[in-house]
Amino acid sequence: MLETWLDPASIAIVLVGTIIATLLRCGVADSRVAISALRGLFERPFNATQAKAALSVQIREIADDGFLRAEPQHFGDNEFDSLSDLIISQRSIQSLHSEHHKFKEVRVATAQTAIRVFDNAAELAPILGLAGTLIALGHAQGSASEQTGIVGAISMAVVTTLYGLIAANFLFSPLGNAIARKSRREELDRDEVLEWLEHGIRKSGVAVTYAEHAKAVA
Repeated sequence: MLETWLDPASIAIVLVGTIIATLLRCGVADSRVAISALRGLFERPFNATQAKAALSVQIREIADDGFLRAEPQHFGDNEFDSLSDLIISQRSIQSLHSEHHKFKEVRVATAQTAIRVFDNAAELAPILGLAGTLIALGHAQGSASEQTGIVGAISMAVVTTLYGLIAANFLFSPLGNAIARKSRREELDRDEVLEWLEHGIRKSGVAVTYAEHAKAVA
């Protein structure tokens, strides 16, 4: 019974065929982005609590020593390390939002590219399953003189169709959805940390740039 449903040829037709077809449709660059996003699903996600703990040191230094003597606090996150440098050098809350928006645009665009690649794979998998079905039925027609050959070919046709549906609905589509969920969660967490950082710096009482101060005086 198990041997009927485990057909290496059907698996190869559906999975390898889907990967090749997706690569041809989406291109090498977008496929690499999708693979990178897939690896990201198994990596540690952005930790808002850890980010706040690290940035709290930054806020405390600004409150105690001012911008001139405070040192940027880095904790290994590219965006917030950059924002830490920026707030010390430019002393501007608005610059934080501008820089955050740039990082966010890149992340969202990357996630959307990966999602599109997996959506294409989910669309192509059933088509490759149908292709395997046609190949199997063609083989059955050529083996009409042998009852065993016909039964085997029809079995392969059914299994290949099933593999196509399984690959689309239980592999490629869920992976795309997982990347979308991870992206949404990360952006919400990063927005929360940015708002917390802004509030902390404003609360320190030294978050006004020279340009903003001059404008307020005028």
